[in-house]
Amino acid sequence: MTDAVHISSLGVPIPPSASAPAIIEIVHLTRTIDTPSHRVEILRGIDLAIPKGQFAAIMGPSGSGKSTLLGLLAGLDTATSGQVLLDGVDITGLTEDQMAEVRGRKIGFVFQSFQLIPTLTAEENVLLPAELAGVGAENEKRARELLERVGLSERMDHYPVQLSGGEQQRVALARAFVTKPPILLADEPTGNLDGKTGQQVLDLLLELNRVEGTTLVLVTHDPGLAAHADRIITLKDGLVASDVLKAKA
Repeated sequence: MTDAVHISSLGVPIPPSASAPAIIEIVHLTRTIDTPSHRVEILRGIDLAIPKGQFAAIMGPSGSGKSTLLGLLAGLDTATSGQVLLDGVDITGLTEDQMAEVRGRKIGFVFQSFQLIPTLTAEENVLLPAELAGVGAENEKRARELLERVGLSERMDHYPVQLSGGEQQRVALARAFVTKPPILLADEPTGNLDGKTGQQVLDLLLELNRVEGTTLVLVTHDPGLAAHADRIITLKDGLVASDVLKAKA
């Protein structure tokens, strides 16, 4: 007997065995760019539903649309057509101020290049999203606790230039979790790190994901990293080529 197919509120199929409600819904999503000579179709009608608490890895060759999809989920790019719903909020068509509010309440983002502010200390970098969301004071204790959890209790007052690449990425992880976002997006978070440090960052991602119950969507070229995910979504030529949900142990 096969598992029943779950359908999201917008009619998008959720993979069998994914019983939690969808926190991310992507409907007929397209992204095209017009050049002087032709139109480039980056995403060509993506439909996905990702349940709350799931760890989904997005894979595919360069140019398949992985980072573009993640940028659209974060509201850092604008779709040509289609819808993106995050925790029930349709972010397509929002103003920048409205999108900034959604990011502050619903999204944590970890970049491959860390994106730390060089003039701020590690603690100040972690606190920045909370301050932008208007909840900085109540998160000061949480910022310190997160930095302790990622092993940087002695480096809180250091600036990015004084930190190693692995330490900077751990600061970025703490920053992503400071506002307790229900969704964490990560773009090649171990891509610039050596093997040992990359494993440490992955372990921290998994630990924080499990402790906080955050939905994790991670873009990666690394099959070893993707193997830790609950679900592997593979893009090719702007379309979903495969969508595999691992069986529960």
